[in-house]
Amino acid sequence: MPESILILDFGSQYTQLIARRVRELQVYCEIHPYNHAKEALKSMGNIKGIILSGSPFSVHDKNAPIVDLNFLSGKVPLLGICYGAQLMAHLWGGKVGRSASREYGRAILHITDTGNKLLKGMSKESQVWMSHGDTILQLPFYKKDSNESSRVIASTSDVKAAAFAFPSGKVFGIQFHPEVYHTAEGTKLLKNFVIGICGCKADWTSAAFIETTVNELKKTIGADKTVLGLSGGVDSSVAAMLLHKAIGKNLHCIFVDNGLLRKNEFKSVLDSYRHMGLNVKGVNAKKEFYKALKGINDPEKKRKAIGRIFIEIFDKEAHRIKNVKWLAQGTIYPDVIESVSVKGPSTTIKSHHNVGGLPKKMRLKVTEPLRALFKDEVRKVGAELKIDKNILNRHPFPGPGLAIRILGDITPEKVGLLQEADAIFTDNLKKTGLYDKVWQAAVILLPVRTVGVMGDERTYENAVALRAVTSTDGMTADWCHLPYDVLAKISNEIINKVRGINRVVYDISSKPPATIEWE
Repeated sequence: MPESILILDFGSQYTQLIARRVRELQVYCEIHPYNHAKEALKSMGNIKGIILSGSPFSVHDKNAPIVDLNFLSGKVPLLGICYGAQLMAHLWGGKVGRSASREYGRAILHITDTGNKLLKGMSKESQVWMSHGDTILQLPFYKKDSNESSRVIASTSDVKAAAFAFPSGKVFGIQFHPEVYHTAEGTKLLKNFVIGICGCKADWTSAAFIETTVNELKKTIGADKTVLGLSGGVDSSVAAMLLHKAIGKNLHCIFVDNGLLRKNEFKSVLDSYRHMGLNVKGVNAKKEFYKALKGINDPEKKRKAIGRIFIEIFDKEAHRIKNVKWLAQGTIYPDVIESVSVKGPSTTIKSHHNVGGLPKKMRLKVTEPLRALFKDEVRKVGAELKIDKNILNRHPFPGPGLAIRILGDITPEKVGLLQEADAIFTDNLKKTGLYDKVWQAAVILLPVRTVGVMGDERTYENAVALRAVTSTDGMTADWCHLPYDVLAKISNEIINKVRGINRVVYDISSKPPATIEWE
C-alpha cells in the first residue's frame, strides 16, 4: 500500500478539491465519509495523516456530522479545515458560535507564529478564502481532561483563531480553505502538512501507479479472460491499455456503434484501437438503437432506451467469448466518491452520461483499474502509456452520444445533420489551435425551424446552437469566449454546407446554473 492521507468528508463542496491538491503533491489520498472513519483506517493501510473537511452544517445543528476525534488523535497528524477545525473546538472544550456576519470570500491572513511548521515558508500576510457562518470563540484544549490549550498561529481582521496548533505539533485547525484557488499560498500550507509534518515521500506518480496497477491486475486476474466495453473516450481507453499490459490478448474489447457517434468516429477510433494492439471487435448496432429511440422525446427515456439496448448488445457479444470471468469498467474516482455520499445520494439532475450496469446473469467479477484516479490523472497515466493523442486529448463525449444533443425525437436524418455540423465545428477548433483550450465542444440540434434567405429563395430550416466551455473536471464550467471571426467562419460553413440548417446561435451559459449538455 502507498503512503496515504485520509480525508474525512463532512459534506463540503470543496472536499474533492482537497484530494486533488494532495494528489498534485504526488501523495496518494482517499476521501471517505466521516461516519466510515474506522473502516477507512482499516482498509487504507499506510495512513500518514488525516484531514477533516469543511461542511455546510454548523456543529450545533441537530443533525451535524460528528466523529470521535479522540479515536483519531494521537495516531497520526490531524488537520481540521473550517468545519473540521470547529469540530475540534466543539468536542475538545473550546467554544463555537455564530459569526457577527457570515464570513465568505477573500480575507488577509496574518501569521502570528512564523516558526510554526504548518505555516513554514508562507508570507507573513497573504490572501485566503473564507466560507463559514460559525467561528471559534474559545480555543480547544490539548487533552480532554487538561487545561493546556491550543494556541493561535494566524488571524484575519475578523477571525482571531484563523489557524491554531496544539502543543504536540501534530494537530492543527484552520478556518479558511487552503484547497481553493483564491487562497494564494494554500498549496504551500498543504505541502507543509502532508510532506513536512506527515512525512509523506511524494512518490505517487503516473509511472508508479502503472507499475503497481499492472502487477495487481496480473495477480488478481491471472490467465482469466476479461471483457471491456470501449467508448472511444479517455477513461475506457486508458483502462484498456492497463489491462492489455497485464493480460494481453485475454482482454476482449467491444466497441459498439450505436449510430449516435460523431461523423466517421466508429471507423477512426476502431483503427486507433487496433494500432494500439488491442484485441477489439466493432459492432454495428445502429438499427437496434434507432428502432428503440423511435418517437421518444423525453431525455431520461432516451437515456434509458440507449442503456437497455447497449446492455443487450454487449451481453450478446460477451457471451460469444468463451469462459469470460471478468468485466472491466472505466470507473474513475469521482464516480466512486459520489456513490457513497455523506448524507445519502444527492438530488438526481439527470442520469449519468456513462452507460452502466450489466445483467446479473452474466455473473462476472468486476475490475476497475482507474477507480483511484481523477480525470486529469487518467490523462497523465494515458500519456505515460503513450496512448494515441487523438484519443487522449479527446473532449468528453456523453455515453448517449448525439441523442442528447438532438432535442426531441431521434431519426437517422437528424443524426446525419448534426454529425455534419459537429464535424465542421470540431475541425475549425482544431485548425485554429483552439481545440485543446476547450474542455468540451458540442453542437445542439434545436427543435426549432426558422425563416432564412439563400440566394433569392426563402428557406424554413433547422437552427443549431454551438456550445464550448472551459473546465478542469466538469463539475463547474464557464462558456468559452471564442474569437468572433472563428465563430463567424463556423456559422457560415455550417449554413452553406449543411443542407437543412439555416441558423446558428452560440450558448453563453455557465455551469451552474446551466449544465454543459442541454439534456
